[in-house]
Amino acid sequence: MARRSTVDPAELRAAVLAVRGWLRDESAPPPPRAALAAAVRATVRAVAAAAPGHSVEVRVPPFVAVQCVEGPRHTRGTPPNVVETDPRTWLLLATGLLDFAAAVDSGAVAASGTRAAEVAHWLPITNPD
Repeated sequence: MARRSTVDPAELRAAVLAVRGWLRDESAPPPPRAALAAAVRATVRAVAAAAPGHSVEVRVPPFVAVQCVEGPRHTRGTPPNVVETDPRTWLLLATGLLDFAAAVDSGAVAASGTRAAEVAHWLPITNPD
């Protein structure tokens, strides 16, 4: 699937607002799958648009994987720089409700490779309010 080069800010905001209650309160019922997918895809693609490139792959299964951050292009096999996490953790990072380094330290984010942590430079990508 081709990555969009830009993300509509209104679309991004609406997607994040749709899951805001669940982000702020883990005991709240999870959002519908479609709403969760929209929020994850919009925020990951917004990071990719803000940090164009191919040196780091950001994966939030099962919804999206993109390459971003300027640098050497990866084309085959397992990328040398990968950031992978679950949808809720990603959205907490994308909205500034969780610090990248803290998420890596806790094991909530797997960041492998010497350039993976560079993704943190573009986080948060939006405000949850």
